Amino acid sequence: MRRKKTLIKATWDLLRLEHGFMLAIAVFIGALIAGKGFLPIEKLIYACLTPIFLEAATFALNDYFDFEIDKENKRMDRPLVRGDLKPKHALIFFSTMFPLGLLFSFFVNTICFLIALFTGFLAIAYDIKMKKVKLIGNFYISYTMAIPFIFGGTVISTHIPVIVYIIAAIAFLSGSGREIMKDIMDYRGDRKKGVKSLPIYIGLKSSVFIINVFYLSAVAISIIPFVLLVDKSYYHNYLYLCTVLLADILFVYVVVDLSLKKEQNINIYRKITLLAMFIGLIAFLLGGFT
Repeated sequence: MRRKKTLIKATWDLLRLEHGFMLAIAVFIGALIAGKGFLPIEKLIYACLTPIFLEAATFALNDYFDFEIDKENKRMDRPLVRGDLKPKHALIFFSTMFPLGLLFSFFVNTICFLIALFTGFLAIAYDIKMKKVKLIGNFYISYTMAIPFIFGGTVISTHIPVIVYIIAAIAFLSGSGREIMKDIMDYRGDRKKGVKSLPIYIGLKSSVFIINVFYLSAVAISIIPFVLLVDKSYYHNYLYLCTVLLADILFVYVVVDLSLKKEQNINIYRKITLLAMFIGLIAFLLGGFT
Protein backbone atom coordinates (compact mmCIF):
# COMPACT_ATOMS: atom_id res chain seq x y z
CA MET A 1 0.00 0.00 0.00
CA ARG A 2 2.81 2.38 0.94
CA ARG A 3 4.67 1.52 -2.28
CA LYS A 4 1.51 2.28 -4.26
CA LYS A 5 1.16 5.71 -2.61
CA THR A 6 4.83 6.43 -3.33
CA LEU A 7 4.35 5.55 -7.00
CA ILE A 8 1.24 7.73 -7.30
CA LYS A 9 3.04 10.70 -5.70
CA ALA A 10 6.14 10.10 -7.84
CA THR A 11 4.05 10.00 -11.02
CA TRP A 12 2.22 13.19 -10.04
CA ASP A 13 5.53 14.93 -9.23
CA LEU A 14 7.07 13.82 -12.53
CA LEU A 15 4.12 14.90 -14.68
CA ARG A 16 3.27 18.07 -12.64
CA LEU A 17 -0.40 17.40 -13.30
CA GLU A 18 -1.54 20.49 -11.37
CA HIS A 19 -0.05 22.59 -14.21
CA GLY A 20 -1.97 20.56 -16.78
CA PHE A 21 -5.26 21.08 -14.97
CA MET A 22 -4.61 24.84 -14.79
CA LEU A 23 -3.98 24.89 -18.55
CA ALA A 24 -7.19 22.90 -19.10
CA ILE A 25 -9.11 25.53 -17.09
CA ALA A 26 -7.62 28.27 -19.32
CA VAL A 27 -8.74 26.31 -22.42
CA PHE A 28 -12.24 25.99 -20.90
CA ILE A 29 -12.37 29.75 -20.19
CA GLY A 30 -11.25 30.57 -23.75
CA ALA A 31 -13.95 28.30 -25.17
CA LEU A 32 -16.61 29.59 -22.75
CA ILE A 33 -15.97 33.24 -23.62
CA ALA A 34 -15.66 32.59 -27.37
CA GLY A 35 -18.84 30.51 -27.40
CA LYS A 36 -20.83 32.84 -25.10
CA GLY A 37 -21.89 29.81 -23.09
CA PHE A 38 -22.39 27.49 -26.08
CA LEU A 39 -19.97 24.59 -25.65
CA PRO A 40 -19.66 21.47 -27.84
CA ILE A 41 -19.06 19.04 -24.96
CA GLU A 42 -17.24 16.25 -26.82
CA LYS A 43 -14.83 18.65 -28.54
CA LEU A 44 -14.29 20.54 -25.29
CA ILE A 45 -13.32 17.33 -23.45
CA TYR A 46 -10.72 16.51 -26.13
CA ALA A 47 -9.50 20.13 -26.05
CA CYS A 48 -9.03 20.06 -22.26
CA LEU A 49 -7.26 16.68 -22.38
CA THR A 50 -4.77 18.02 -24.94
CA PRO A 51 -2.82 20.40 -22.62
CA ILE A 52 -2.97 17.91 -19.72
CA PHE A 53 -1.28 15.19 -21.79
CA LEU A 54 1.17 17.46 -23.64
CA GLU A 55 2.18 19.25 -20.44
CA ALA A 56 2.69 15.94 -18.61
CA ALA A 57 4.75 14.52 -21.50
CA THR A 58 7.06 17.52 -21.76
CA PHE A 59 7.60 17.73 -17.99
CA ALA A 60 8.61 14.06 -18.03
CA LEU A 61 11.05 14.80 -20.87
CA ASN A 62 12.34 17.82 -18.95
CA ASP A 63 13.20 15.66 -15.92
CA TYR A 64 14.84 13.06 -18.17
CA PHE A 65 17.23 15.63 -19.66
CA ASP A 66 17.80 17.37 -16.30
CA PHE A 67 18.43 14.14 -14.36
CA GLU A 68 22.19 14.60 -13.90
CA ILE A 69 21.92 18.32 -13.07
CA ASP A 70 19.05 17.70 -10.64
CA LYS A 71 21.06 14.92 -8.99
CA GLU A 72 24.03 17.27 -8.62
CA ASN A 73 21.79 19.97 -7.14
CA LYS A 74 20.14 17.41 -4.81
CA ARG A 75 16.65 18.18 -6.13
CA MET A 76 14.77 15.76 -3.88
CA ASP A 77 11.48 17.16 -5.18
CA ARG A 78 12.25 15.31 -8.41
CA PRO A 79 11.10 11.64 -8.37
CA LEU A 80 13.98 10.51 -10.62
CA VAL A 81 16.51 11.92 -8.14
CA ARG A 82 14.69 10.31 -5.21
CA GLY A 83 14.83 6.97 -7.03
CA ASP A 84 11.04 6.54 -6.96
CA LEU A 85 11.07 6.33 -10.76
CA LYS A 86 13.83 5.63 -13.28
CA PRO A 87 14.81 7.84 -16.25
CA LYS A 88 13.41 5.18 -18.62
CA HIS A 89 9.99 5.65 -16.97
CA ALA A 90 10.12 9.36 -17.86
CA LEU A 91 10.81 8.44 -21.49
CA ILE A 92 7.92 5.94 -21.48
CA PHE A 93 5.54 8.61 -20.15
CA PHE A 94 6.73 11.07 -22.81
CA SER A 95 6.51 8.63 -25.71
CA THR A 96 2.94 7.62 -24.81
CA MET A 97 1.43 10.90 -23.58
CA PHE A 98 2.85 13.23 -26.24
CA PRO A 99 1.23 11.47 -29.24
CA LEU A 100 -2.01 11.03 -27.25
CA GLY A 101 -2.09 14.78 -26.58
CA LEU A 102 -1.68 15.49 -30.29
CA LEU A 103 -4.34 12.90 -31.13
CA PHE A 104 -6.86 14.56 -28.79
CA SER A 105 -6.26 17.91 -30.50
CA PHE A 106 -6.78 16.26 -33.91
CA PHE A 107 -10.25 15.17 -32.75
CA VAL A 108 -11.15 18.82 -32.07
CA ASN A 109 -10.26 20.44 -35.42
CA THR A 110 -7.32 21.12 -37.75
CA ILE A 111 -6.42 24.52 -36.26
CA CYS A 112 -6.34 23.09 -32.73
CA PHE A 113 -4.12 20.27 -33.99
CA LEU A 114 -1.68 22.73 -35.60
CA ILE A 115 -1.53 24.86 -32.43
CA ALA A 116 -0.91 21.73 -30.32
CA LEU A 117 1.72 20.46 -32.77
CA PHE A 118 3.62 23.76 -32.78
CA THR A 119 3.38 24.21 -29.00
CA GLY A 120 4.34 20.58 -28.34
CA PHE A 121 7.50 20.74 -30.44
CA LEU A 122 8.32 24.17 -29.00
CA ALA A 123 8.13 22.53 -25.55
CA ILE A 124 10.53 19.79 -26.68
CA ALA A 125 12.93 22.44 -28.01
CA TYR A 126 12.67 24.21 -24.64
CA ASP A 127 13.46 20.99 -22.74
CA ILE A 128 16.47 20.18 -24.91
CA LYS A 129 17.98 23.58 -25.73
CA MET A 130 16.02 26.79 -25.11
CA LYS A 131 15.98 26.64 -21.31
CA LYS A 132 19.75 27.21 -21.34
CA VAL A 133 19.05 30.74 -22.61
CA LYS A 134 16.94 32.07 -19.74
CA LEU A 135 15.50 35.08 -21.58
CA ILE A 136 14.10 32.87 -24.36
CA GLY A 137 12.80 30.52 -21.66
CA ASN A 138 10.95 33.42 -20.01
CA PHE A 139 9.01 34.23 -23.16
CA TYR A 140 8.32 30.54 -23.78
CA ILE A 141 6.71 30.29 -20.32
CA SER A 142 4.66 33.44 -21.06
CA TYR A 143 3.58 31.93 -24.38
CA THR A 144 2.34 28.80 -22.60
CA MET A 145 0.27 31.03 -20.29
CA ALA A 146 -1.37 32.82 -23.23
CA ILE A 147 -1.89 30.14 -25.90
CA PRO A 148 -4.46 28.00 -23.95
CA PHE A 149 -7.02 30.83 -24.21
CA ILE A 150 -6.57 31.04 -28.00
CA PHE A 151 -6.61 27.25 -28.24
CA GLY A 152 -9.88 27.22 -26.28
CA GLY A 153 -11.37 29.90 -28.52
CA THR A 154 -10.46 27.83 -31.59
CA VAL A 155 -12.58 24.95 -30.23
CA ILE A 156 -15.67 27.03 -31.02
CA SER A 157 -14.63 28.63 -34.31
CA THR A 158 -11.61 29.49 -36.43
CA HIS A 159 -12.85 33.09 -36.16
CA ILE A 160 -11.65 33.81 -32.62
CA PRO A 161 -13.29 36.85 -30.94
CA VAL A 162 -10.99 39.82 -30.29
CA ILE A 163 -11.75 39.55 -26.57
CA VAL A 164 -9.97 36.17 -26.42
CA TYR A 165 -6.84 37.72 -27.97
CA ILE A 166 -7.03 40.50 -25.37
CA ILE A 167 -7.11 37.94 -22.53
CA ALA A 168 -4.17 36.09 -24.13
CA ALA A 169 -2.20 39.35 -24.49
CA ILE A 170 -2.77 40.21 -20.82
CA ALA A 171 -1.68 36.69 -19.80
CA PHE A 172 1.47 37.00 -21.93
CA LEU A 173 2.42 40.46 -20.63
CA SER A 174 1.75 39.74 -16.96
CA GLY A 175 3.43 36.33 -17.30
CA SER A 176 6.54 37.96 -18.81
CA GLY A 177 6.66 40.44 -15.92
CA ARG A 178 6.43 37.63 -13.37
CA GLU A 179 9.18 35.60 -15.08
CA ILE A 180 11.60 38.56 -15.12
CA MET A 181 10.76 39.21 -11.45
CA LYS A 182 11.82 35.64 -10.74
CA ASP A 183 15.10 36.35 -12.54
CA ILE A 184 15.66 39.31 -10.20
CA MET A 185 15.02 36.97 -7.27
CA ASP A 186 17.60 34.53 -8.70
CA TYR A 187 20.07 37.29 -9.67
CA ARG A 188 22.89 36.41 -7.27
CA GLY A 189 22.70 32.67 -7.89
CA ASP A 190 22.50 33.15 -11.67
CA ARG A 191 25.50 35.47 -11.60
CA LYS A 192 27.60 32.88 -9.76
CA LYS A 193 26.53 30.12 -12.16
CA GLY A 194 27.06 32.29 -15.25
CA VAL A 195 23.40 32.08 -16.30
CA LYS A 196 22.52 34.81 -18.83
CA SER A 197 19.21 36.20 -17.57
CA LEU A 198 17.80 39.65 -18.46
CA PRO A 199 18.95 41.25 -15.16
CA ILE A 200 22.48 39.94 -15.85
CA TYR A 201 22.40 41.46 -19.36
CA ILE A 202 20.89 44.88 -18.60
CA GLY A 203 21.08 45.26 -14.80
CA LEU A 204 18.47 45.26 -12.03
CA LYS A 205 17.15 48.82 -12.51
CA SER A 206 16.59 48.38 -16.24
CA SER A 207 14.93 45.02 -15.58
CA VAL A 208 12.51 46.65 -13.11
CA PHE A 209 11.67 49.21 -15.83
CA ILE A 210 10.93 46.39 -18.33
CA ILE A 211 8.74 44.61 -15.73
CA ASN A 212 6.80 47.84 -15.15
CA VAL A 213 6.26 48.26 -18.91
CA PHE A 214 4.83 44.73 -19.10
CA TYR A 215 2.49 45.21 -16.13
CA LEU A 216 1.29 48.69 -17.14
CA SER A 217 0.70 47.48 -20.70
CA ALA A 218 -1.46 44.65 -19.29
CA VAL A 219 -3.39 47.23 -17.21
CA ALA A 220 -3.93 49.48 -20.25
CA ILE A 221 -5.13 46.59 -22.43
CA SER A 222 -7.58 45.44 -19.72
CA ILE A 223 -9.49 48.75 -20.03
CA ILE A 224 -9.92 48.46 -23.83
CA PRO A 225 -13.01 46.16 -23.76
CA PHE A 226 -14.84 48.71 -21.56
CA VAL A 227 -14.07 51.83 -23.64
CA LEU A 228 -14.01 50.36 -27.17
CA LEU A 229 -16.67 48.22 -28.83
CA VAL A 230 -14.53 45.10 -29.28
CA ASP A 231 -17.24 42.95 -27.68
CA LYS A 232 -20.79 44.00 -26.78
CA SER A 233 -20.71 42.08 -23.49
CA TYR A 234 -17.83 44.17 -22.12
CA TYR A 235 -18.60 47.58 -23.65
CA HIS A 236 -19.61 49.96 -20.83
CA ASN A 237 -20.06 46.94 -18.55
CA TYR A 238 -19.47 48.39 -15.08
CA LEU A 239 -19.35 45.00 -13.35
CA TYR A 240 -16.44 44.07 -15.63
CA LEU A 241 -14.77 47.46 -15.06
CA CYS A 242 -15.03 47.35 -11.25
CA THR A 243 -13.69 43.79 -11.09
CA VAL A 244 -10.83 44.31 -13.54
CA LEU A 245 -9.84 47.53 -11.73
CA LEU A 246 -9.22 45.45 -8.58
CA ALA A 247 -6.68 43.44 -10.57
CA ASP A 248 -5.20 46.60 -12.10
CA ILE A 249 -4.77 48.22 -8.67
CA LEU A 250 -2.72 45.21 -7.54
CA PHE A 251 -0.51 45.43 -10.65
CA VAL A 252 -0.01 49.19 -10.16
CA TYR A 253 0.81 48.63 -6.47
CA VAL A 254 3.56 46.18 -7.46
CA VAL A 255 4.89 48.62 -10.11
CA VAL A 256 5.08 51.49 -7.58
CA ASP A 257 6.59 49.32 -4.83
CA LEU A 258 9.15 47.82 -7.20
CA SER A 259 10.19 51.28 -8.36
CA LEU A 260 10.41 53.01 -4.98
CA LYS A 261 11.66 50.39 -2.53
CA LYS A 262 15.34 49.56 -2.30
CA GLU A 263 14.68 46.20 -0.63
CA GLN A 264 12.17 44.33 -2.76
CA ASN A 265 10.29 41.23 -1.64
CA ILE A 266 9.94 39.62 -5.07
CA ASN A 267 8.28 36.51 -3.66
CA ILE A 268 5.43 38.64 -2.25
CA TYR A 269 5.13 40.58 -5.52
CA ARG A 270 4.80 37.33 -7.48
CA LYS A 271 1.99 36.19 -5.17
CA ILE A 272 0.22 39.55 -5.54
CA THR A 273 0.48 39.48 -9.34
CA LEU A 274 -0.78 35.89 -9.41
CA LEU A 275 -3.82 37.03 -7.40
CA ALA A 276 -4.25 39.95 -9.82
CA MET A 277 -4.25 37.56 -12.79
CA PHE A 278 -6.86 35.38 -11.07
CA ILE A 279 -9.11 38.40 -10.38
CA GLY A 280 -8.62 39.47 -14.00
CA LEU A 281 -9.90 36.09 -15.19
CA ILE A 282 -12.97 36.44 -12.97
CA ALA A 283 -13.55 39.91 -14.46
CA PHE A 284 -13.55 38.53 -18.01
CA LEU A 285 -15.89 35.70 -17.00
CA LEU A 286 -18.30 38.09 -15.23
CA GLY A 287 -18.18 40.53 -18.13
CA GLY A 288 -18.93 37.85 -20.68
CA PHE A 289 -22.13 36.68 -18.98
CA THR A 290 -23.76 39.84 -17.60
